[in-house]
Order: sequence, then structure tokens, then C-alpha cells
Amino acid sequence: MTKNKRLRAIIYLVITALLWSMGGLLIKLVDLNSVAIAAGRSIIAAIIIMIVMGVPDFKIKKYEAFGALSYTSTVILYVSATKMTTAANAILLQYTAPVYVALLSAYFLNEKITAYDWFTILIVVLGMSLFFFDKLAGGSILGNILAILSGVGFALTAIFLRKLKDGKPINLVIYGNILTGIIGMPFLIGKVPSGTSILGLILLGVFQLGISYIFYSEAIKNVSALEGILIPILEPILNPVWVFIFIGEKPGFWSLTGGLVVLTAITVRCVKNIRG
Repeated sequence: MTKNKRLRAIIYLVITALLWSMGGLLIKLVDLNSVAIAAGRSIIAAIIIMIVMGVPDFKIKKYEAFGALSYTSTVILYVSATKMTTAANAILLQYTAPVYVALLSAYFLNEKITAYDWFTILIVVLGMSLFFFDKLAGGSILGNILAILSGVGFALTAIFLRKLKDGKPINLVIYGNILTGIIGMPFLIGKVPSGTSILGLILLGVFQLGISYIFYSEAIKNVSALEGILIPILEPILNPVWVFIFIGEKPGFWSLTGGLVVLTAITVRCVKNIRG
């Protein structure tokens, strides 16, 4: 793998994190059942991805099937968690995923996790704890549990996407979005969404889920599964930026400190790996 390919993959992951970070704000804007939101944005995302990347042959392979199930559980659980607890809780608890990836990568992918990797995970977790120091409280206990489970699904999705690196990992995402749409279709029937809800679904489907996963599926071919989870941790750092821009809520001292810690840890690791 050339340094240029790795650098491009890292840039793609940063773009992915930027697009994913719109999720918390946009989901709150859509006045629909959480499963209906997951279904609506996934249907739109599937269409966008197939327009850009082409229609798959639907000869679904084993890891595509497992990955599609993991993906579907991730997106449904995350939207449900965001509706039931705070957006901060949902995104923080979902990003326990690097720990699961580190534990599973050696077995599923034969990708060695070094002591430096574990150190980076520790620093990132500590940084994120500071970032949400006064926010990981309250909210629904069930919502927090769903967020943790979405982290498990997210980790497995990254692992199965990486497993398909020599093929077309984007097919996994297409199948996952179609499955999510099928599961949630009944929840879309009945209530007529408002104009704001429709706009929110379109933005979620096109940008936050569709285009983002095009970048992500290309990036995962040239980075490890752990990198594919660690670098997008920029997402929860960017979430408050959107809140500040659109709502005017200023981040506090601990948020700024935690964000700086996470950004530094990820940047140092990326530079180290690019240089070899």
C-alpha cells in the first residue's frame, strides 16, 4: 500500500466524520418514529449510493450478509438511541466501538493491535470522557443501552467492510440500507411528515448516510479496521460545532479540552502510520 493511498483514505475518513456528525442535529429535527427515520434515510441513501456506485448483482456473499445485518442494527439502534436519550450520550456510547474492534480484529482480520494502538484508544476514551464530562447523565437508560449496542454493531460493520476490502465493500452498505428500509417501511405508513421532517430525511439520506458511506467504503480498503473506527471519532467532536452554529450553544472548558486531546491523539497516530 502506497503512502498516497493511505493519505487519501485518511482524508476520506475525515470527510466521513464531517458528514456523520450532522446526524444528531438532523435526527432531532425529524418528527417521526425512530425506526421510520432509520428506514427513510436508508432508502434515500441506498438510491444515492446505487446512482453513484452502480447497482450490485444481489448475489449476496456470507460476509456481505453478516455485515448488512450489523449495519442495519447499527443505524436503527443509533437513531432509536438518539431519540430516547441525549445526542451526546448516543454518540459517545456508540464510540465505544474501537475497543470491540481492537478485541476482534486479530481473530477476524489477522490485523495486529499494538501496544501503541491500545494507548491511543485509552487516550481517546479519556479525551471523550472529558468532552462529555457534564453531559453523560440523564436521558433514558434504555436509550443509553441501545447506544452501546449500536457501538457493537458499528464495530462489526467496520470489520466486515474491511473483510471485503478486495471486493466491493459498498455492496454491504447497499444491502444494509435496503434491509433497514424493508424493516422500517411499515413505520413510514400513516403519518404525513412535515416539510422540516422531509428536508431532514433528505439531508440524512443523501449526505449523512449516503455520500458518507461511499467515502467510508473506499477508505476502509486502505486502512486497518481499527483506523476505520478511530479516525471517525472526530464525529462526536464535530457534533457540538453544528449545535453551536445552528443553536448557539457554546462548548465549555471540558469539551474544548477533551476535543483537543482526541484530535492530538488521532493526528499523532495518523502521522506515525503514514510515515511508517
